[in-house]
Amino acid sequence: MRITPIQTKLIRLNDDLVKIVIKALPRVKEGSVIVATSKVVSLSEGRVVKKTGVTLEKLVRKEGEKVWPSKHCWLALKDGLLIPNAGIDESNAFGGFILWPKDAYHSARRLHSAFTRQYKVKRLGVLITDSWTMPLRHGVIGIALGYYGFAGQRNYIGKKDLMGRRLRMTKVSAADCLASAAVLAMGEGNERTPVAVIEDAPVTFITRGEKGKLKIHPQDDIYTSVLRI
Repeated sequence: MRITPIQTKLIRLNDDLVKIVIKALPRVKEGSVIVATSKVVSLSEGRVVKKTGVTLEKLVRKEGEKVWPSKHCWLALKDGLLIPNAGIDESNAFGGFILWPKDAYHSARRLHSAFTRQYKVKRLGVLITDSWTMPLRHGVIGIALGYYGFAGQRNYIGKKDLMGRRLRMTKVSAADCLASAAVLAMGEGNERTPVAVIEDAPVTFITRGEKGKLKIHPQDDIYTSVLRI
């Protein structure tokens, strides 16, 4: 698997992300996954709120389904994820608040349609990422907010391990694994590489959406007793 971060021009509010990506990435191999950060997707979709008359707390409570105060930020449940500040970002936000895409899976499907036409490939994935913090761990990793064109999960339930024992619970979130690897390659500072292309990713390419595939209802999650959601 090879991940190549792609440098683009500085992406601003309401810029045409498709045109920017195509200019920076003229060709794509069959079987590639194009990755874009949620921030540039949101900018292109106009998902920015001016700071005039609104506070971060007020916006977090509006965006989050449930909100809890924490030591460094507000922790919110949004779109099935526990995420700091409901995904709202002030970094490189041109003086405003950048929200998540309204529907990252819809955004991924829209980008997939445009890119398959432009690059004339049949097997192509699109992945929208954000940074995410893990409980009890320093640092951020990448997480998939939405994707299209590939199976986001690899299911091992019912298969045997090396000792012949049948696996009962194991599933691999391929979308999140790719997101974390891509976020590492794209960087978190002033690299200006909000797009990446992944070649030879170990995924199955499909032609259907999988919105909700990776979600777990809080009642079924192993951490619920600790988190008390």
